[in-house]
Order: sequence, then C-alpha cells, then structure tokens
Amino acid sequence: MAKKGSAEERDLVHKLWERNFAAMRAPASGGATKNPLPDVVAGNGNIYLAIEVKTTTKDKIYIDSLQIDELCKFSKIFGAKPYIGIRFKYIKWLFLEPDKTPRTRNGNYKVEKDYALEKGLEIDEITGIDKQMKLM
Repeated sequence: MAKKGSAEERDLVHKLWERNFAAMRAPASGGATKNPLPDVVAGNGNIYLAIEVKTTTKDKIYIDSLQIDELCKFSKIFGAKPYIGIRFKYIKWLFLEPDKTPRTRNGNYKVEKDYALEKGLEIDEITGIDKQMKLM
C-alpha cells in the first residue's frame, strides 16, 4: 500500500479513537489475504463500522466493485455497517453507504467530489455523535 493511503487510514483511526471507538487498520487488506477485509474496523459496543478507505487529489474516484462486495461481505459476517470512507484533498472525511453510491455501466463505483459533498455523511454522523448531540 502507498504511504499516502496508510497515512490517511491512520488519520481516520485516530479520529475514531477521539470519538471513543476502538479502531484499527487491517493491514492485510488489499490482497495480502483471500479473506474479505476492510481497511479500517471500529466499534464502541453499540455501533460497529467497516470502512474501505479511498483518497485522491482528483475530483473523482473509481472503485472496483469486488472491493466493495468484499467490504459488504465482511460487514455482514462481523455485524458492522459498511462505509466507503473518502478523503478528497483539502476536504474532510466523507462516508458513503455502498448501496447508495453511484456505479458505472460496468458495475464499478464512481464517486465525484460534488456528489460526496452533497450526499456523504460526516464522521460524527456515522459514529452516532450527531444524534447524541441532538438528544441533549
């Protein structure tokens, strides 16, 4: 894995720990094992997350459908909510649910920056912090 990708994964893990989630990178993702593993796994006893991390300096990102299929397979077995975690350069983390993410004609995933900014969830939304604040 490129240094940039692993640095972004570590940044996301750190942000999840700040929100009282136990979180870790799964360094075996990306082909080191035949098992379906996401890039980041996190949980707080109530909410469990499996996240496939994608970063880019461009305005769009293409994701192979097999990666997302494996994310969803892992999530189902583990009992986690699957997310595609996207970090466009100079933009905060945004998260998309795979079943609500646009696909290409070939069935792969395509996320444009404008779409992610409009439809993406923020980290406090996927960790439930946004709901907790509204209840207070």
